[in-house]
Amino acid sequence: MKPVTPNEKLAAVVGAAPLPRTELTKKLWVYIKKNGLQDKKIRTQINADDKLKAVFGGKAKVSMFEMTKLVSNNLNK
Repeated sequence: MKPVTPNEKLAAVVGAAPLPRTELTKKLWVYIKKNGLQDKKIRTQINADDKLKAVFGGKAKVSMFEMTKLVSNNLNK
């Protein structure tokens, strides 16, 4: 898979090095689980902390499916 480069907002969460999208997703989930950001009741919801709010365009909660689209907006082309 072709490596993608995170912008500065996403780099604060997953690091600045170019990496394949699959690895980027893994690192994002490691961050979410480490910080307990997955909603306890609605498991498909992510509760954003300050770093993820920047990535999610200021949204406090997003679904897993919406997260993929929002993360794509934070990749340098």
